[in-house]
Amino acid sequence: MPGLVIKPRSRIFHGHDWVYASEVQKAFGNPQPGDVVSLKDFKDRPLGTAIYNPSSQIVARRISRRKQELDVAFFQRRIERALGLREKMGFAEQIYRLVWSEADGMPGVVIDRYTDHFVLQTLTLAMDRRKAFIVEALTAVFGEIIVIERNDSAVRKAEGLEAETGVLLGTWSGPFEIKVNGICQKIDLLEGQKTGIYLDQLDSYAAVGQLSKDKTVLDCFCNQGGFALHAAKGGAKSVVAVDISAGAVEATRDNAVRNELLVEAVEANVFDFLKDAEKAEKKFDLIVLDPPSFTKNRKGVSGAMRGYKEIHLRALKLLNQEGVLSTYCCSHHVSEKEFFDVICDASVDAKRTLRVIKSHTQRRDHPVIATLPETRYLKGFTFETLGGF
Repeated sequence: MPGLVIKPRSRIFHGHDWVYASEVQKAFGNPQPGDVVSLKDFKDRPLGTAIYNPSSQIVARRISRRKQELDVAFFQRRIERALGLREKMGFAEQIYRLVWSEADGMPGVVIDRYTDHFVLQTLTLAMDRRKAFIVEALTAVFGEIIVIERNDSAVRKAEGLEAETGVLLGTWSGPFEIKVNGICQKIDLLEGQKTGIYLDQLDSYAAVGQLSKDKTVLDCFCNQGGFALHAAKGGAKSVVAVDISAGAVEATRDNAVRNELLVEAVEANVFDFLKDAEKAEKKFDLIVLDPPSFTKNRKGVSGAMRGYKEIHLRALKLLNQEGVLSTYCCSHHVSEKEFFDVICDASVDAKRTLRVIKSHTQRRDHPVIATLPETRYLKGFTFETLGGF
């Protein structure tokens, strides 16, 4: 097996599974893009097996600490192990992330399950070349299923891969309804947002719903209305959902009708909406901020922090006394401390005192590996504003 010799003090010696180009001391055996390679330290001791792509900044991603072939049997074992973990989590519906990349030992592979429909993303070259193996392994584990490919993520560009979507197995009959957390939604696995819905936020949706009774609620960056729908179902007095996407607003309205819930969905730029609401002296009891990532890399963090501060400052000015702010950040380039600190800065400028009532992270079907910080990307907080301070 061809391989790489890794330099001293590289991150793999501290428990990480990635090898950057700058951490390679030398290659041997002429490894080719997409190959499975062996990893060795500078004293010729084995470090395991990895997938290789010299075109990527991350040239190798470890798949095992032992010698390992990347065949159908490998994928079947890993999928069975991932399934066992999700089954132990006790989800009420068979709607969850089945495979979460490195966290499930399959770097660059994401598989979301919607009962008998599976959505596959292969975000690394080696895994993309083995899509047929993954589909075969899924069939061996689950039997007759439908597998959709949603490889339209910009992440693939770093691996030299083109965007691709389509049906890999079975017959696709178009958008269909699911029910999760007691909310019915129509999802389009081929053309909808992400792979259908934001699975990572399902627990947070429910948490906000529990806080919504008799409150006036504003859901910013509402997407398909996850927070808004749960707030309405939780007994909110009124719910306004805002998104710049016409498709997202339409989906929110359709989902509200489907569940016989009252939600006012507004197509607008959230920053402009918040400014106009402040001028109109509107107030809300509960505001949700769940924006898309404001940065795709560390270089853009300073600009992202300015954006996060502005939306928090404007949201805090719209909150009633003893109101609730539930806010989220999905960029792993922004640390939890950086996100928390910018909220604190905004609260000082807004002259509001905040008390933390809940911390949030991604749902349990997106497991976090302690030594791979990239596996934990979603962070959030729910605050209560205090009057009389």
